[in-house]
Amino acid sequence: MEMFLALLVSALVVALVVIGLFVFGLRRRLIQRSGGTFDCSLRWNVPEETDTSGKGWVYGVARYSGDRIAWFRVFSYAPRPRRVLERAAIEVLHRRLPEGEEELALLSDSVVLGCLHRDTRLELAMSEDALTGFLAWLEAAPPGQRVNVA
Repeated sequence: MEMFLALLVSALVVALVVIGLFVFGLRRRLIQRSGGTFDCSLRWNVPEETDTSGKGWVYGVARYSGDRIAWFRVFSYAPRPRRVLERAAIEVLHRRLPEGEEELALLSDSVVLGCLHRDTRLELAMSEDALTGFLAWLEAAPPGQRVNVA
């Protein structure tokens, strides 16, 4: 009887892990379904001096949605974006390569983009290709919107 109970509990744990992984994959597919997504790590409320400790970076997926970018955490079950960045409110301050411990915290081909969004300093880390697309999206703002791309 104890053996049966142990096997049942083990089977339930394995089933829950498989279901959890399936839901992660399904959520990612649903986010990507409408197109225009790219891998993008985010660090929110960054101090003015450059911090290369690698702390505060969160891996995510960003999705273009008209004049906004919806940013979703990868390791989350939340159906809604964690952050929404509006094109008119994004000001690019600088770009740089990851340094120090950041190289371990970010994907290998990442470029770090320092930005200001509604008086909040943030950093986005993405591939060179994603950066090109992001900057083109910023520059494609409708007439009359100010765009600041460093």
